Amino acid sequence: MNDDVRNIVLGLVATGISASLGWLARTYLWRRRLRRKQAFFGLPENAESLLVVNRDPAAAEPAVHRFDVFALLELSALIKECGANAQVVTQDTVQQGFGERTEFCVGGPASNRRTAAHMTAMLPGLAVNTDPEPGPERGAFRIGGKHYPMARGTAEHVLLARVATSGQARPVFLFCGQSAITNQAATRYLARHHERLRRKYGTGSFVLLLKVLNSQAYGPDVVELVADVTRAARTPAPATASADTAA
Repeated sequence: MNDDVRNIVLGLVATGISASLGWLARTYLWRRRLRRKQAFFGLPENAESLLVVNRDPAAAEPAVHRFDVFALLELSALIKECGANAQVVTQDTVQQGFGERTEFCVGGPASNRRTAAHMTAMLPGLAVNTDPEPGPERGAFRIGGKHYPMARGTAEHVLLARVATSGQARPVFLFCGQSAITNQAATRYLARHHERLRRKYGTGSFVLLLKVLNSQAYGPDVVELVADVTRAARTPAPATASADTAA
């Protein structure tokens, strides 16, 4: 074997080794990111989860608003990426505790009784006006003594929460918005920012207040973080502040 042939062979070997090492490194990083994502969502491989569907309060018959359907599709994609499975259930048929399976509850307490139950049990500092009659206070949030009304189509709020109690194996995710389009905005925010949220909160609880701006023009895409209201949401509100509604 002359020098030229030997150099070619050595070059091919070196290229093959470099490509293999690169593939191994990419695979390792991909698996590490996947494990972290699975831990954040409480969705190990082949785990079961619940997608709790709300009902459109404006419809005479039981129905799901189209923006809530879009929210469910975004959540389904996240669950699939984790290698887990989802069971879709309606808000009035779930009769079990929490912690055994990850739950994704779409809609506020006016349209999703499962959300209302979780808020009462785990987020006593939240109050949502569930009055069905039109008015300036309809859908307003009260959190830790602060008031957040809704300006439909202009500035609408939504709560994005990950709640896990001590000893609870699987978390509950809540998407509690003042309108259906804000529910979708919260699921999209979670899909886009879950890595940053994991770095900040790990696998602990958090409650974020988001504002959806000019949804009439921009849909669910323009969202700003108003505040981290975790402490206020988990602290029982004074009796006078809870008169708006049952949270």
